[in-house]
Amino acid sequence: MFDCTRNFINGEWVKSSAESVHDIINPATEASIGKVSHGTSEDVDRAVTAARTAFESYSQWPVKKRLKLLERIIDAYKGRWGDIAAAITAEMGAPAKFSSAAQAGSGMGHLKAAVSALKELKLEEKVGHSTVIREPVGVCGLITPWNWPINQIVCKVAPALAAGCTMVLKPSEIAPVDATIFAEVLEAAGVPAGVFNLVHGDGPGVGSAISSHPGIDMVSFTGSTRAGILVAKAAADTVKRVAQELGGKSANIIMKSAPLEQAVTSGVRTMFSNSGQSCNAPSRMLVPEKLYEEAVAIAADAANGTRAGDPADPDTHIGPVISAAQYNRIQGLIEKGIAEGAKIVAGGPGKPEGLEIGYYVKPTVFRDVNNDMAIAREEIFGPVLCIIPYSNIDEAVRIANDSIYGLSGYVWGGSKKKAMRVARRLRTGMVHLNGAPNDNAAPFGGYKQSGNGREWGVHGLEDFLEVKAVMGT
Repeated sequence: MFDCTRNFINGEWVKSSAESVHDIINPATEASIGKVSHGTSEDVDRAVTAARTAFESYSQWPVKKRLKLLERIIDAYKGRWGDIAAAITAEMGAPAKFSSAAQAGSGMGHLKAAVSALKELKLEEKVGHSTVIREPVGVCGLITPWNWPINQIVCKVAPALAAGCTMVLKPSEIAPVDATIFAEVLEAAGVPAGVFNLVHGDGPGVGSAISSHPGIDMVSFTGSTRAGILVAKAAADTVKRVAQELGGKSANIIMKSAPLEQAVTSGVRTMFSNSGQSCNAPSRMLVPEKLYEEAVAIAADAANGTRAGDPADPDTHIGPVISAAQYNRIQGLIEKGIAEGAKIVAGGPGKPEGLEIGYYVKPTVFRDVNNDMAIAREEIFGPVLCIIPYSNIDEAVRIANDSIYGLSGYVWGGSKKKAMRVARRLRTGMVHLNGAPNDNAAPFGGYKQSGNGREWGVHGLEDFLEVKAVMGT
């Protein structure tokens, strides 16, 4: 059983001031695997006080000293890699191989990217008759989600440490175990007391206290657009910096020149990865009208070949979704898609055969979808793909951009040059060409209601820095 009933404040594991203790549920078994406390504003106050005190000294650390600290964290992380992967499988249902390679692996990727970014970025430069200095923004409140838990924790903590900031982290109360282990990693690596603080809790109890706290200089939030709006409103009274990575409804434009079977199959697999619980998932596949029937058949075959099942089984492709509430929401949207006239060619309502226990969703593909349907406009956050036909590339771009979101886009073309021309027209923060994977060195973030600011690499480090101009130098 996992114990997440203590917070890590000022270098010590301390009991939460909250009396409420909640079960941590394994979504594959629906059984409790441990306990987590939901903290209070009092816990946040203690953590902020510790962070502000630590900032006075840590913010003055030279770059070389911060780099050595990050290298020690990398070494300590290696020793707990297996523990982190096992925790993620237990708390959010990711298949074991995926938890180790992709989920836990992403944390290591961001640690190394922070080291590279700190070495690359100029923290002082001459501009005109002035010296421009980049300095740590201050005490940072970090609020992270459950779907890529260690990924989102480390892509905030690592650049914050690299920048010279101190911080208070609130991980998801649904998947808090990996955060507790990561705090142990930082403790073992010798992060000074008060530089990193962990407070467990939910949004209303801890998230809102962080967002509105006058002692916090910046909030970095990843989660739903709805929750992001609340964070921004709570932060407004103290005029703190707010960086947000929010929802998405990414389009995947398959051009007529693309290798159809490869492009469609890749799109389906990317969509269903992590049980569809990725904000940048390519959930709208746009296909030329003349290739539509063929593309639908390929997508249906790929979906039918996607195996949902026990996360411990090496043959499992996708595990359950995170919770009963999320399962019910996905089922409601599948039913709504049917009611609006879309047709199912794979999957559909209910659980996969033989998986009555656990929050499993059938890998589902809809055809005959138009961009006005709820399933094409709302972020479903489950393994549900919509296939939409288009008549020409101008219409494809119009459909892709017709969304409140603008996180990511995908383009498959016969050549990268052709795909790049389409990519330049998409109103999104990222575009994947011809199946290209994520890049830890490139900025991650979106346009429109997908958020503001950027994470990952040099751009992610810059979000944690203030800029000072010293004239007459």
